[in-house]
Amino acid sequence: MVLLCAIWGMQQVAIKLALPGVSPVFQVGLRSAGAALLVLAFARLRGISLFAADGSSRPGLLAGVLFALEFACIYAGLEYISASRMVVFLYTAPCFTVLGLHWFVPGERIGPRHGFGVALAFAGILLAFAESMGRTATADFWIGDALGVLGAVFWAATTVVVRATGLARVSAAKVLFYQLAVSAVIVLPLSLLMGEPGITAPSATVMLSLAYQIVIVAFVSYLTWFWLLTKYLASRLMVFSFLTPLFGVAFGMLLLGERLSTQFGLAALLVVAGIVLVNVPERSR
Repeated sequence: MVLLCAIWGMQQVAIKLALPGVSPVFQVGLRSAGAALLVLAFARLRGISLFAADGSSRPGLLAGVLFALEFACIYAGLEYISASRMVVFLYTAPCFTVLGLHWFVPGERIGPRHGFGVALAFAGILLAFAESMGRTATADFWIGDALGVLGAVFWAATTVVVRATGLARVSAAKVLFYQLAVSAVIVLPLSLLMGEPGITAPSATVMLSLAYQIVIVAFVSYLTWFWLLTKYLASRLMVFSFLTPLFGVAFGMLLLGERLSTQFGLAALLVVAGIVLVNVPERSR
């Protein structure tokens, strides 16, 4: 789980490194299409059926649309803000997930501790927004911040759809394939309609960043995550999620030379504290 959190924290840096050579929406489509082909090959190798009629098509399509919206927000937002800022906003998703499960999934009720964790994370968001709104030179920061929060909302919505529908009863490979394939089908034509130039500067850095996103993140890490869920309690695994924004901030500072203000550093700590409170499992009675 620590390794997965490091991989996911590095994802925002990889996206940022590829943006100078690949249009943002087109980059989302390439990532989804490439990883979908890898999942298809993996499923055939393991004898996993991805196309059997099991009643999961409608929620699968919805999950794919939400997945596409999530990453469209992330990639577009990274044109405005740093990878460090994006990863902190994006990983408020567990807090939105808790609220969504509370409303839509019977038995998934939040207690006082979860509510306090959500309140802490939202306080961090407000503090970060207050900093970005206070910048007089450009509106880019609050636009990017808003896209980061929207990405977190769409990510949380995807999780709720998976938990609350028939997707909870199909294979992990099929759930992932739905998200990747539907996203590719939506986003690649959208990129063409937007008039994006696509790949404009295929340097070694750009291509390695794309390969990292497709192979390591969208294929290997997601399948590994689903495999871990079959071996360990999800509540125990999710405790580690607070590490991802910390890794993201560290990689942004080390590899991209990003710097954090004191105010945003405090905002990030509030978000991390909220994630911990939301995800720490209850003690056995």
